[in-house]
Amino acid sequence: MAEAAITFLLENLQKLLSDHVHLISGAEGELKQLQNELDLMKAFLVQSANRREKGELFRQFESQIRDVVHEAEDTLDTCLVEAAAGMKRNFLSRNLNPKGASLAKKVKTLRETEVKPIFERAKINFANLQIADPSATGDEDTKGKAKKIPLLREDNIVGFEGEADTLINYLNEESDELEVISIIGMPGLGKTTLAWKIYKDSRVQFEFPTMIWVYVSQEFNRRDVFLTILKKFTQVEMSSKTDNELACSVRSYLEKSKFILFMDDVWTTEAWKDIEAALPKGNKLGKVLITSRHETVAVYANRKREPHQLRFLDSTESWELLQLEVFRNLDDCPEDFKTLGKDIARQCGGVPLAIVVIGGMLVESFSPQGGSAMKSEWEKVSASVNSYLAGDKEKRTENIIALSYKQMSHDLRDCFLYLGVFPEDTEIHAWKLIRLWIAEGFIKQKPPKSLEEVAEDNLKDLINLNLVMVDKAKAEGGIKVCRMHDMIREFCKAEAGIKKQNLFQEVKKSNGVFDPRVSEIQKHRRICIHSYVQDFLRGRPKGPRVRSFLCFSKETITLPLEYIPSIPEAFDLLRVLDANPIKFSKFPIKLTQLIHLRYIALSGDEFKSLPDAVSKLWNLQTIRIDTISRTFEIKANIWKMRQLRHFKTKAAITLSSELKGEAAENLQSLSRLSTQCCTEELFNRTPNLINLGIRGDLATLSDSKCLRKLNRLQKLKLLYDVFPDVTSENPLSRLPQPDRFPPNLKILELSATHLSWKHMPTLGKLGALKVLKLKDFAFVGKFWEAGVEGKFASLEFLLIARTDLEFWTASNDCFPGLKCLVLKNCEKLEEIPLMLHKSLQILDIERVSKTAAASARKIEAEKECMQGQQHRAKRGGFKLVIAPGDER
Repeated sequence: MAEAAITFLLENLQKLLSDHVHLISGAEGELKQLQNELDLMKAFLVQSANRREKGELFRQFESQIRDVVHEAEDTLDTCLVEAAAGMKRNFLSRNLNPKGASLAKKVKTLRETEVKPIFERAKINFANLQIADPSATGDEDTKGKAKKIPLLREDNIVGFEGEADTLINYLNEESDELEVISIIGMPGLGKTTLAWKIYKDSRVQFEFPTMIWVYVSQEFNRRDVFLTILKKFTQVEMSSKTDNELACSVRSYLEKSKFILFMDDVWTTEAWKDIEAALPKGNKLGKVLITSRHETVAVYANRKREPHQLRFLDSTESWELLQLEVFRNLDDCPEDFKTLGKDIARQCGGVPLAIVVIGGMLVESFSPQGGSAMKSEWEKVSASVNSYLAGDKEKRTENIIALSYKQMSHDLRDCFLYLGVFPEDTEIHAWKLIRLWIAEGFIKQKPPKSLEEVAEDNLKDLINLNLVMVDKAKAEGGIKVCRMHDMIREFCKAEAGIKKQNLFQEVKKSNGVFDPRVSEIQKHRRICIHSYVQDFLRGRPKGPRVRSFLCFSKETITLPLEYIPSIPEAFDLLRVLDANPIKFSKFPIKLTQLIHLRYIALSGDEFKSLPDAVSKLWNLQTIRIDTISRTFEIKANIWKMRQLRHFKTKAAITLSSELKGEAAENLQSLSRLSTQCCTEELFNRTPNLINLGIRGDLATLSDSKCLRKLNRLQKLKLLYDVFPDVTSENPLSRLPQPDRFPPNLKILELSATHLSWKHMPTLGKLGALKVLKLKDFAFVGKFWEAGVEGKFASLEFLLIARTDLEFWTASNDCFPGLKCLVLKNCEKLEEIPLMLHKSLQILDIERVSKTAAASARKIEAEKECMQGQQHRAKRGGFKLVIAPGDER
């Protein structure tokens, strides 16, 4: 961890010395000397980490070094804030006067009183540590070179078949009133996995037209629960309602429905009482299934039915699950590994989560042929598991998580622990997570890969270690949304706390008191807060060391005018600000004084422009703005913001053509750009764009050649917007010719274009196109004869959402590589072309006609004839998803 802190500071020093000499005039020599000393310290630390036992003493020394590096970083950055402010007031000469507290003097003092002494002590202390076993340390650069199993695996669910059937039978029983059924068990046994298996079961989906899943968790908030339920029934914004009004609305909707409500991870009877108050007891068609660690909760919820106690896996099931996690198939384990593997599985004590985490560790050494190196790794894991599980059985899974953590490379550990900043049982969007990791300085440069690619590799590593779960996949492959088990999150929070790594601190309020207290915030480097945000800001916090302020509340928070400046005033050295749930009534202009900001995510219905003063934030990498405005003017000169990599908003962005500056060589994402700004001049200045969104009158692009200049562009989203006119009355007449599109385009999304299906052959000629999404009447008309004038040679994913299409035919070779077809709100479609079955692997339909659903079943039957019934241990095959009610 100390190495990561040193690397980050060195990168900042290099940028400062090369790009901002005007702010450090007179201090260059001292800064270069500091840079040299930190380089030596880093090299020493890396060497020591590879050669010395990493016991408690090592971690204490490392922690001391990290604290000194953080102190150096804070001192340097504070001086830069003062220097930047001084320039604005034309007092630069006074701020850097050698007679005062000049930057040069401060750096020299820092070197002589902090950096040098800690380095000398470290050399002495590390020399006294025991030499590590070379075979146990490993070369971190080689980690990840082991063969990886495919990223997006099907869930390996073992031992739940009979239990799922029992619970489904309970759900189908008639009752005199609303019935509650409970699953209880210790952490890691698979309560959520079993409940999710039931949620996805076709028998349950057929029986209950309304199905709702709610994560309750230890951090229970009844408003969040009520709002989650209401989202199933209405899109009306209800955040302004009181808790009682929300409860009444929930009851009103549920009274009319045959529903099943899944309440995952209910911790206390008090939480259940709050939830129960909103449920219609008289609705005998309704069912509630809850999961809980505590039997008292289950008994209180329903005294008439015994809770379903989840059992431990037996030795056979444990070995079966471990094989699926490591090899993906049963019976693929090399013969000479079976005895060792069964012993490892047995040591996990029948706890599925423990087996899954251990499986992730074994995958790191996977080789199809086995071999001595792989066997040696398995033996080490077996010995480690045995020592870690020798103590308290209640801490067995926690100890296995700790074992997996300690075997991670150092640059992966911070990424892993950081996941704890997200609320329990929440969706973690990979796009956001990756940009946060980069902004926090956790990602090392590894040419020729980009920082984003390295960060995505890190996320894949955590998934392969089974510490992170894939919740949703991208159409093109990879991760869209992920989750963490609550036990793993608790580990991250504990390890990241101030007593250990001091990586972040969650601020919570209990019995009217914040923990930690507002006055103690100054001790922490990153804080996350997900509730009582206004109360926290009302306390006027002051965090001179705080580098990140993160708020992921599920509830929208409207911030009064008087609190708008409170965040920038509280945290002078802020690097990351993710405050998306907080609605600002106006742009917080004082943010433009926070020159170290790298990541901003803000929300405000009245946001219509990005102020010119944002140009001063030379470190900014990511800007995300949520606004209901149709247009958004960038007054800031982004051409001078050399570090800017991503700008994201749903409004149509307008840029001044008169702004001067260098080309935005690091800009990768720009969404959504107004059509009037789509010019050759702009795209010449953004040669490395990978992701582009465009909103406006797309007719202006029909004859333009500007898009084809974007050689690196892979993803393009086009939204047709001719406000105040209605798009359906003014449809787009045609698409640009194929040679006018970016030459390497892989992903294309069209929305509201109202094109005729006769224009589809144009898209078929885009040779690199793999993903095509057609949304909100992108194409209209009764007939689509696909393949008459060409085929989609490379297309693997096709989404059609909201269309009036009725008859769709396709030639045999029109979609030779189509793997996934998603149809939503295609109520008029009569039939899905049967010929698609040849290459199709996933067919997902929702709100389609009965005849279309029936044709999906025919495709499923054809696939079964082609593939034969596979042994249940074999993964893969065809998957058909039909939304509840579509076959009624």
